[in-house]
Amino acid sequence: MTQPFDNRPLTAAETDALRARQRERNKVMGLILGFLVILFFAISIVKITAKPEHAPAEGAEQMEHS
Repeated sequence: MTQPFDNRPLTAAETDALRARQRERNKVMGLILGFLVILFFAISIVKITAKPEHAPAEGAEQMEHS
């Protein structure tokens, strides 16, 4: 089954090790989040600036229906 919780306070060395692991995990998560922000920004810029080749000119559709 499950192990009972150990409610004893952490020693200074255990606390330092725990904080160090948390800092490393936070750094990795920050880098991943920053990479995703840059990736989404780059994709958005490419989509905004790219002109589709298969799309007709803006006024061409209205002229065909007139």
